[in-house]
Order: sequence, then structure tokens, then C-alpha cells
Amino acid sequence: MRVTRRGFLQASGVATASTLFFGHIGIDVSRTRAYAETLKTRFATESTTICPYCGVGCGLIVSTVNRNVINVEGDPDHPISEGGLCCKGQALYQVATSDRRLDKVLYRAPGATEYEEKSWEWAINKIAERIKETRDANFIERDSQGRVVNRLEAVAGLGGAALDNEECYLWRKLATSLGMVYIEHQARI
Repeated sequence: MRVTRRGFLQASGVATASTLFFGHIGIDVSRTRAYAETLKTRFATESTTICPYCGVGCGLIVSTVNRNVINVEGDPDHPISEGGLCCKGQALYQVATSDRRLDKVLYRAPGATEYEEKSWEWAINKIAERIKETRDANFIERDSQGRVVNRLEAVAGLGGAALDNEECYLWRKLATSLGMVYIEHQARI
């Protein structure tokens, strides 16, 4: 006996309809009430951000409750990743909630063997002082032919994938105002 595809589909349809209509073989087709699981993000505040790992710039939705991260997921409305994340992006929740994450400044002085805890204000002022000292000591006003160049070759700048266009613009303006010429971005490396 030769069975065609059309004949098989017709027979399958008839058998299924007959079973549901005539037979009660343990399939309950009456209406049942559905109970949805309450989402853990139901009362959370959602904000969008960019994954900081590579130069792709995948979009993330970060859910927080009382300023504590409770969930990180891909943003389906993001034009680059459309909700997809790599393994590093999927693990960002662990980065935000790890008990091993540093939340204070640790400073080790030159020649010291131990770290000491410092304030953020101290750290920011120290970074600014060192940039100013380096700029003052290495600023090049004129090149070997006497042309005005106003450049700083002793400091380089590297932007990151977590910066959006506006932040990159501001970073570039700051770097060029200091005279930096070695400016790069993670997405291009």
C-alpha cells in the first residue's frame, strides 16, 4: 500500500479530530485556569545601559530594587544586539552583585608591600595631580622646525565600549584640551 503525503496528512487530521471529539483518553480539553508566576522584576526599576566588555556595545536592561541589582538581561529594542548577549554580558549580574567586587579605593604607594584604603576624593585629586605634573613636565609647545604644535605625547587616552556617543565626545574634548595626541577607542582595537 502506497501512502502519499496528502493522504497521510488527511488521515492524521481525521484521527486527531476523532480522538478529541469522541474519545476521552485522558486529555482534558475543558478550560483551565492559568496561574502565572510572579516575576521577580515586577516592582523593580529598569534602566538601559551598554555592556562594558568589548567594542560591540550590546544593550542591557538592568533591574534594580532599592539601588540593588536584581537582574540583567539583553535589551530587545537595542539596534545592535537586539536582546542577544554573549557569555560575558550574561554574567554581568554576577559582576554587580559579587562579594569580591571592590567598592573602595585601595592604594599601594611606590615601594610598599601593602595596600591602604583611601577615599574617592583623595583618589580623584591624586589622579588630577599626576596628570598635571606629567603634562607640565612633557608638554611640547613647538616642534623641531619651530611650528606651534601644543601636544602632550607622554599621556595616552583609551575610551571604552561602555561610553555612549555623548560621553565619547566629552572624553575626546577633554583629551584634546590636555594636548593628547595618542587617543584610541576600544571599539577600534
